Amino acid sequence: MHILSPSVLTTLLAGLLATIQATASPVASKGLKPIKQVQLGPRPYYLVDNLEDGPLKKKLASCMDKNMKTSSWSIAHRGGCLQFPEHSRESHMAAARMGAGVLECDVAFTKDRELVCRHSQCDLHTTTNIVNIPELNAKCTTPFSPAKDGKPAVAKCCTSDITRKEYKTLCAKMDGFNASATTPEAYLHGTPNWRTDLYSTCGTVMTFKEHLALTRDLGLKHTPELKTPEVKMPFEGDYTQKKYAQQMIDTIIEARVNPKDVFVQSFLYDDILYWLKATPAFGKQALYLDNNGDAPGSLPSAVANLKRYAKDGVKYIAPPINYLVANKNGTIVPSSYAQEAKKLGLKIITWSLERSGQIADVHKNGNFYYGPIQEVVTKDGDIFRVLDVLWQKVGVVGVFSDWAATTTYYANCFGIGLKK
Repeated sequence: MHILSPSVLTTLLAGLLATIQATASPVASKGLKPIKQVQLGPRPYYLVDNLEDGPLKKKLASCMDKNMKTSSWSIAHRGGCLQFPEHSRESHMAAARMGAGVLECDVAFTKDRELVCRHSQCDLHTTTNIVNIPELNAKCTTPFSPAKDGKPAVAKCCTSDITRKEYKTLCAKMDGFNASATTPEAYLHGTPNWRTDLYSTCGTVMTFKEHLALTRDLGLKHTPELKTPEVKMPFEGDYTQKKYAQQMIDTIIEARVNPKDVFVQSFLYDDILYWLKATPAFGKQALYLDNNGDAPGSLPSAVANLKRYAKDGVKYIAPPINYLVANKNGTIVPSSYAQEAKKLGLKIITWSLERSGQIADVHKNGNFYYGPIQEVVTKDGDIFRVLDVLWQKVGVVGVFSDWAATTTYYANCFGIGLKK
């Protein structure tokens, strides 16, 4: 008697599930079709104009009259959250219209174990209007408490505090809060001044199933991130991390999405190893989100870890931008991390562009994403200088951006990942 290995059995079960689902109708996305006319708006052209004169500016300026196409190199980070409420339907549609070839859903679970799109399991108090809905605020892990006696206002609301049905009654808003608020309504404010509330009118929150349907029907690729739980696991005693990781995969299969169009992500290395073993069709394109070099002085150990990832069969590594660049005598160059990843044959996807505000402020005050090159970047046009190094010298195969127009413009000018 031949006993099938767990990975083979899981693959067979996934195929059976897909066959069963083929007889049912997946979630609809309101008749969406692939976008034929990509629209970038003025920002990338402003960035080109703002560049110092030189070969890069000349090249990018030569592309100003191009008809832009969708690019798989341009990955939407939470949609178009520079200006739209993150993970709202409106945010994802904005990113798709700006030519993002890959849309992201950060996957979290509700109290009734439904999967929804939220950047953090416990960010509803800063990204939605939940604290201003008394019956839902009361269910929060920490209901809103006003600022008083010199102490700031506090709240903590998690997707696992409420059901899917309750979640769908929320309005998405720009991420932010007012720590000096004395009322729930006032707490909702606090959008950074380099973003905008222009489109923060009541963004449509999305479930993972809805996001899969939208992305699929737009003809784009998917990159769902399994968010690290902020509640004790197993949740309510029996919902383990592996069940959570497998549920995300099962939901993708149910939506009839081809594994080759999916790049699953996680900051938890055990999730990556689980997918590599249990669901290899998805595991082979899994992105390990590497934050092991965040602590001061820890980047060398993060570089050393890359050999283990490659040995374990990881194909894609996804560090933040600051891991990949360095300042060498006033010039932006690939870092030791970038060089080692390239040497090992790891494919690199990085995050997150357009998440730092005005570059003049970055130069003056510092910023996580630009840390090693703070002294080199001085104005907004330098965003394209960074992108140029990431593509030409580091060789990244994708860039997450809060405003996809910027990465789409660069990709079109250099012919990267363009949709035929």
